[in-house]
Amino acid sequence: TQPLVAHRGRKRAIMTQLMMSPDFQHILRVLNTNIDGLRKVQFAITKITGIGKRFSNLICKKAEVDPNKRAGELTQDEVEKLVAIINNPKQFKIPEWFLNRQREWKTGKSLQAFSNNMGAKLREDLERLKKIRSHRGIRHYWGVRVRGQHTKTTGRRGKTMAVAGKK
Repeated sequence: TQPLVAHRGRKRAIMTQLMMSPDFQHILRVLNTNIDGLRKVQFAITKITGIGKRFSNLICKKAEVDPNKRAGELTQDEVEKLVAIINNPKQFKIPEWFLNRQREWKTGKSLQAFSNNMGAKLREDLERLKKIRSHRGIRHYWGVRVRGQHTKTTGRRGKTMAVAGKK
């Protein structure tokens, strides 16, 4: 008899036994991100920053990869095809409105930001907003809510209060 194991652990153990083919990879390294080989391709790709469920589904369709296939079962050619589509989505006829950086302010071009590039783009945008002294940039600089939320009574836990309150 087997020892009692939590449901998730047992399911994972059974899955690993089923997939112990010699070319199965438990962890894939794609675009500077570790991807769990036991997850299905469509959901495993979403670990890459800047790629969501809908975009990953579209990538799988364009690369002609079965989205229900486990990420560890992907061949090197399939991984390269997925990476090529992520790097150049316009060449594979992915519409411009699907991309996460539309008409970028510097170049005027639309592109898909992902991985390390995503954080750099976000920082660059915030620095630009602060530099031009826009309302959003100033509020980011102050460290207060930016998107129009009420701040009189909520969000007090993060920062120290100026006045301790009435006694």
